[in-house]
Amino acid sequence: MTDLLSDELLARIHERAPGYDRDNAFFTEDLDELAESGYLRAFLPIEQGGRDATLLDVARAQARLAAAAPATALAINMHLVWTGVARLLRRSGDDALAEVEKRAAAGEVLAFGISEAGNDLVLFGSDTTATPDGDGGYTFSGTKIFTSLAPAWTSLGVTGLDTVSPDGPRIVYALVSRDGATTRDDWDTLGMRASQSRTTILDEAHAPAGAVLRRLEAGPNADPLVFAIFALFETLISSVYTGISGRALELAVEAASGRRSKRTGAPLSDDPDIRWRIAEAAMAHDALWPQLESIARDVEDGVDHGAQWFRALVGLKTRTTETARTVVDQAIRVSGGSSFFSRNELSRLYRDVLAGMFHPSDPESAHATVATVLLGAPGASSS
Repeated sequence: MTDLLSDELLARIHERAPGYDRDNAFFTEDLDELAESGYLRAFLPIEQGGRDATLLDVARAQARLAAAAPATALAINMHLVWTGVARLLRRSGDDALAEVEKRAAAGEVLAFGISEAGNDLVLFGSDTTATPDGDGGYTFSGTKIFTSLAPAWTSLGVTGLDTVSPDGPRIVYALVSRDGATTRDDWDTLGMRASQSRTTILDEAHAPAGAVLRRLEAGPNADPLVFAIFALFETLISSVYTGISGRALELAVEAASGRRSKRTGAPLSDDPDIRWRIAEAAMAHDALWPQLESIARDVEDGVDHGAQWFRALVGLKTRTTETARTVVDQAIRVSGGSSFFSRNELSRLYRDVLAGMFHPSDPESAHATVATVLLGAPGASSS
């Protein structure tokens, strides 16, 4: 994967990151270079110009990319989740997402249009209407939020609720183009600014029959597509925040090694409090990789953990995002007042890492999931 994501490419991406953040601008040059290198095709089969990379390969690469530019990595995740899901299903004999791989091989950029304000059902429900077109396709109307890659996507994976068909209500997964989709220029956020995850308005955006990926019963569903999206999303999100954590630790070590106490003349790296903070951050960070690698391998190998899968996945995402916040906080304390200036990289990492709490599953949902696995649904034991 280093030929797709070379040290030289990462250095250029890292150099551009402060400007994108300062200007609240999309990472256009990064995307162009990543596409040119073949990185966006990493999950695709070799015959489609890809690498047929494993989930662990891509998770490691995404951590490296996030260390250079968190917002770029976060947005690229959305394209990689779609292509990774397609690969996972293909390897199990399910070619329902062949259209995803076809479009990615042709150079298209895919994004997610699933999140909706106030919709905590996420994959299991939608406020967007999905209306059959009579030829096997659908039109979609509704509002999607946090649409990463908003300025650049060419195919948007959306969900909508079909309440018209006789077998409804059904959740419909499909790919739509820019026709019937309007992007609001409303992304002015605390962090992850270069991702430009803007609001998307769908007004009868059309998906022809060949772009309809799945029709599922509304509500909780164990369909392989639902699991694959959840597993790829949680694993690759975790890799991004693990990369942020690792970069913050590097900066803490650099700061401690490069400063001296005016009082003693000794380097701050000799200060016992500084040493404790860095060691504490390092031990927290080091605990992330074993779980991330284990889960990525098990998803790749199709290991059946049953109901424990969701406990493992939400636990991974929650642990990595919360640990990354802790590590960045320790790095800022080690680095001192200079990190309070917006031009300091740690200042940007501090803002970027906060986004972790908003990705599904949020901490409240994650704890509810784990509690249900261990204790059953609330009230079940008393019925």
